[in-house]
Amino acid sequence: MAKQCYYEVLGVARGANDAEIKSAFRRLAKECHPDRHGGDETAEERFKVVNEAYEILKDPQRRAAYDRFGHAAFDGRSGFGGFGGGGGPHGFGSDFSESMSAMFDDLFGEFMGARRPRQRGGRERGADLRYNMQISLAEAYEGRTAQIRVPTGVTCEECSGSGAKPGTSPVTCRTCGGAGKVRASQGFFTIERSCPTCDGRGEVIEDPCTSCQGTGRVMRERTLSVTIPEGVEDGTRIRLAGEGEAGLRGGPPGDLYIFLAIKPHAFFQRDGADLFCRAPISMTTAALGGHIEVPTIDGGRSRVKIPEGSESGKQFRLKGKGMPVLRSKQQGDLYIQVEVETPKNLTRKQRELLRQFDEESNAETSPESSGFFARVKEFFDGIGE
Repeated sequence: MAKQCYYEVLGVARGANDAEIKSAFRRLAKECHPDRHGGDETAEERFKVVNEAYEILKDPQRRAAYDRFGHAAFDGRSGFGGFGGGGGPHGFGSDFSESMSAMFDDLFGEFMGARRPRQRGGRERGADLRYNMQISLAEAYEGRTAQIRVPTGVTCEECSGSGAKPGTSPVTCRTCGGAGKVRASQGFFTIERSCPTCDGRGEVIEDPCTSCQGTGRVMRERTLSVTIPEGVEDGTRIRLAGEGEAGLRGGPPGDLYIFLAIKPHAFFQRDGADLFCRAPISMTTAALGGHIEVPTIDGGRSRVKIPEGSESGKQFRLKGKGMPVLRSKQQGDLYIQVEVETPKNLTRKQRELLRQFDEESNAETSPESSGFFARVKEFFDGIGE
């Protein structure tokens, strides 16, 4: 029975590069691995064919021979010498073990909580830090420069971040030979894992620094300057690159993220770049009209004209008196919403005046209430009939 073309097995073109071939192999190996198909012999055979194709096409010499002679290059008929053997298409050499290890890392690494080996020397990037900062609405309007104090790990000055006692250096791990990982054969597979001696760093510190205990960093409180731009909103995140925790044993530092929270204001409620202010007015001002003075976020005042017959809920827009738009020259608006206040604690004279006013009132004085109760009367009259 004629063998299927190796390029067709992997589903790649003849001109595919190494990365495309490797990617296709990993995808197919995951799909047809016997463990995923409960002992299905068809899947197991397919898995062997995929592995065989990959073992040939990943090697430049084998691939060149296959492109010239086809499958005959490996059965001794081409005069090329053949490429069979333990590490050939039917064997499982060290390269195959590395491929399978990478595949299992993709499949199960995050699920099992596995970590890739660290860089040699353990120079890991420092952790990112979070700082919660509360500012006023006026500060969000104007922008400001603030000083904050952040407790964090900084590079140890005694050992310059190496973790080793001054005058000494880390030494290569004897368990893994500096690779940071060890291999263990388990039946059909060879599994790689981080070296338990050096924890994947490839080096160990035999004489640690007394100041940092071998970590390369110590805890300090740092004072940093933070620029808060105009128009920031609640929840805005500011990133200070390289201001996070120092890296382990001389590694690069992490970042500091500042999360802003804006305090509630005594007068204003914010909606994006617009501000809203509720202003109570007297019944006489609402009826006769007048003027009121309202505060603005910049610390000033604005005079608002109230027309005759204004009702509760009516809004007046003050253009450009809102918040600045972040990283823009635009400005929001300020909306003044009036609420008509009902008089309370009336004097005898005030009561008498209101009664006289009520006697002089008619449908035109209170059109809405007059219209409403007229419709109510018609409704009940209809029920009675």
